[in-house]
Formats: sequence, structure tokens, C-alpha cells
Amino acid sequence: MVSKTVLLATAIESVLRAGDMQLAHFNDSVRIEKKGVIDLVTEVDVAIETAFRETIAERFPEHEVLGEELQNAGANSTATHVWIFDPIDGTTNYAHGFPVFCSSLALQIDGRTQLGAIYDPIRRELFTAEKGGGAFLNGLPLKVSLAEALIDSLLCTGFPYDVHLNYRQVMNMFEAFLTRARAVRRLGSAALDLCYVAAGRLDGFWEERLQPWDIAAGALIVEEAGGCTTTLDGSPFDLHLGQVLASNGLIHSAMIETISQANAVQK
Repeated sequence: MVSKTVLLATAIESVLRAGDMQLAHFNDSVRIEKKGVIDLVTEVDVAIETAFRETIAERFPEHEVLGEELQNAGANSTATHVWIFDPIDGTTNYAHGFPVFCSSLALQIDGRTQLGAIYDPIRRELFTAEKGGGAFLNGLPLKVSLAEALIDSLLCTGFPYDVHLNYRQVMNMFEAFLTRARAVRRLGSAALDLCYVAAGRLDGFWEERLQPWDIAAGALIVEEAGGCTTTLDGSPFDLHLGQVLASNGLIHSAMIETISQANAVQK
């Protein structure tokens, strides 16, 4: 059996290589295609994921890869080990030359996320976590913030790709937090948003209509930094449900209540 040390080393190597590839083409005239009205993919996304899949196929041929751009390539439904990879989280930012993006990689073993690695090449920040082993930024331990009230909290959210069709629901929630928190930000990378909660830079984050590769690694990093992750209504977190509420734990109930009140207005 391959040790977690070897697996984590592979994860770190993979996201660092992804970051090098991102920077090599950042602000270049890369080919951009549309997966939806505002959902983009670049040739760099595909090249990074292709290289990663080749690495896993060579080192761990029995493992499965669930990636954003080539979701079903080489799928093995009986695999006990599943790598969940986003080659560029924040592709829209990347395509516009906006320097907020990263690569995100998690490994599930028997259906449970056991390790995660997220790399921001612009800031040279490597976030890592191993289940039960803590969370780290460039090798130093991470710890969530100590904010106890929303009014003392800096929050963050993201908007789904179908926001044009569901803007009222999204804005009800945004407005509810805007009137209760110190400030609300929207950065465009769910993976980095989660890392910033883990690092205490943000006190809470919420978003829905997400994919597993957006949140698998980040959710583990938050939890291992002492934070809390659930669904928006407070139910147990499940990366396949497409939503996450992450916080330092101290403001979690207040965030759930705020979301509930915002949803009640929508109804």
C-alpha cells in the first residue's frame, strides 16, 4: 500500500507543476472556449489536467481521476482512490489577467477526503492538509480566526455560472450578509476562498452550485485548521451536494440563520 506521505508528495508536486504552467502562459494570448454563457476553459486548463492524468496513470494506474475538464477520461468506478483535480480554479480571472487563481487537488480514499493541496502561484502560497494531521501554509500551521460576531467578520462568497438566471436568490443572500457583516468580498476562486478561511484571513465563506473539484481540497484544509464546513442549512458537508458553508466555527450558527432568513424572503 502506498503511504500517505508519498501521496501527499505527489499532490504537492502536481499543484506546483500546475502553477508553473499557469505562470508560463499568464497574460499570453491563450485559446479560450466557452462551456456555458460565462463559463470558460482555456487551453492551459486542458494541458495541466492532461499532464496530471499522465502522472497518475504512470504512478498509480489503479487510481481514478475526477477532473474539471476531462471528467470521464480513464474513469474507474471501482477505484478506492480518487484524485479530484481543478487545473485552474478561477479560470475567468486567469483568462482576464486577474491574478487570483490556483490549482486544487484532493485525494479521496474509500469515499473520504484524506489529503488536499492548493497552490497560488502568484503569491507562491502552498496550502496543504492531511486528515487528522492539521493544515499548513508553506509548511507553517494554519488556524482559523477568532471572530465571534458577524459584524466583526470579513466574509466571502461566489456567484454561480447561471447567476443571470437566478440573480434574485443570489442577491438576497448577498444583501443579507452585507447588512450584517463588517464586509463581504467576491474573489472568483472557491478554493482560495476556503484557504483564506483556514488562514484566518476570512471568517466565513458560502457558495452553492459548485462542483467537487471546486471544494474538495479546500473543505479539508478548513476543517484541519479548526474551522467548520456544512451545507448552507447546516447539514453535514458533502462535496457532491454542490454547496458549502465554511467558517471559523464561532459564527457558523449566525451564518446559517442569515441564509435561512434570506431564503425565506425569496419564497
